[in-house]
Amino acid sequence: MRFWHVFARTIIMLTIEWQGVIKVLYKELKPFPDNFLWGAASAAYQVEGAWNVDGKGPSNWDEFVRIPGKTFKGTTGDVAVDHYHRYEEDVRLMAEMGMKTYRFSVAWSRIFPKGKGEINEKGLQFYDNLINELVKNNIEPILTIYHWDLPQALQELYGGWESRQIVGDFTNYAVELFKRYGDRVKYWVSLNEQNIFTALGYKMALHPPGVKDEKLFYQVNHHANLANASVIKEFRKYVPHGKIGPSFAYSPAYAATAKPEDILAAENAEELNSHWWMDIYAWGKYPEAAWKYLEEKGLAPHMEDGDFELLRQGKPDFMGVNYYRTTTYEKNPLDGVSEGQFNTSGKKGSSEDTGIPGVFKTVKNPNLEATNWDWEIDPTGLRIGLRRITSRYRLPILISENGLGEYDTLEENNTVNDDYRIDYIRTHLVAVQEAITDGVEMIGYCVWSFTDLLSWLNGFQKRYGFVYVNQDEEGGKDLRRIKKKSYHWYKEVIDTNGGNLK
Repeated sequence: MRFWHVFARTIIMLTIEWQGVIKVLYKELKPFPDNFLWGAASAAYQVEGAWNVDGKGPSNWDEFVRIPGKTFKGTTGDVAVDHYHRYEEDVRLMAEMGMKTYRFSVAWSRIFPKGKGEINEKGLQFYDNLINELVKNNIEPILTIYHWDLPQALQELYGGWESRQIVGDFTNYAVELFKRYGDRVKYWVSLNEQNIFTALGYKMALHPPGVKDEKLFYQVNHHANLANASVIKEFRKYVPHGKIGPSFAYSPAYAATAKPEDILAAENAEELNSHWWMDIYAWGKYPEAAWKYLEEKGLAPHMEDGDFELLRQGKPDFMGVNYYRTTTYEKNPLDGVSEGQFNTSGKKGSSEDTGIPGVFKTVKNPNLEATNWDWEIDPTGLRIGLRRITSRYRLPILISENGLGEYDTLEENNTVNDDYRIDYIRTHLVAVQEAITDGVEMIGYCVWSFTDLLSWLNGFQKRYGFVYVNQDEEGGKDLRRIKKKSYHWYKEVIDTNGGNLK
């Protein structure tokens, strides 16, 4: 009996000491690194406009948005917020804010109008001009090679991502960018949210090409993995001193209760919805439990000789993370929930639970508030996610997107009082600082987005920017840029290197 008393007393003492360490960590957080990249982000299709000028070819999105009913009020990116013609003004506003970095994407069909073959010099020159303007204003460019806008010519020629031919064409496109901009661009994002563009394009039919085929989804995703690895492998030859990695849309999984079956459901979700991508990025292999499940269901992708060798050569320099929410899961019976309604209307509460029968189902988390698009607001979830990535992959992390999409109101005297956005970003930045204190290596933080932009399916009603753009679904507006309250707040955050967050 004495042994158990001593054992219990030792455990209690160790627990008190451990809790004391945690308390010290919270008492004084580590500062953000001196070279921390404070920035914001965008995507070519959502901001540039100029969809068919200066030799640009059509993208899959240029075609998809013309299908009736696909987007809110039939909005297109034909004009978007006209960044193509207003980039100097936008960069000037970034410089006034003191931004350290700007993440933007290149439109593939602006460089190769048909996806391959003839190069469009005017397209290359536009990004030369943008990069030079950023560098001139001491803003570090972060170039995203692919942010969902596939050249329509490749979709028609061989099904785009449905064919292994995409690997070679995507690599050739990326190499042209490396050769042209590698002398000025240090940070590169290879693929943006591969898990989203493949799932919404091939499982839910909400994005182009609008297909529902789960087997094809996993094959398309495998081709994207091969393309990502191929591009990273080539990057080492052309930009040897640069850094490259994919940006993954990470929604850490929670269990709805402490019931073992709910915890297992959350583990299943983390494996199928997160590890399935990040394990490939970091290690070049698929997670065992997920592979076994998909193989049994006849959904596992077809592999060819040399695939895993190539995937292993694609190890990134960092993990890009696009974080907006956590997702909570519970047990799903064999005859349970599968596909539910996705909220693209901005009508709060209109989304429905989804799941995989026998594997998991989503459930509303009663402990969290949500946006009008039913995205849970969870700063602590960001810290949890950053710690999970660090523990599993041991890679530096770039937060390539984080922000709040909401209805904004332009008030008298050209003011937008978006205190809700300030609170959202502030609490998430505190979570980042807590993660840094935990030992997470952070490169930077890019708010989505700098200016308001076209939300893929939601038109211009869902606004994210620090800068209000006078644009709506009807078009014909003057596209004036107006600084929101959050613009001035973020400027102070940058000026103090995050010292004003408390």
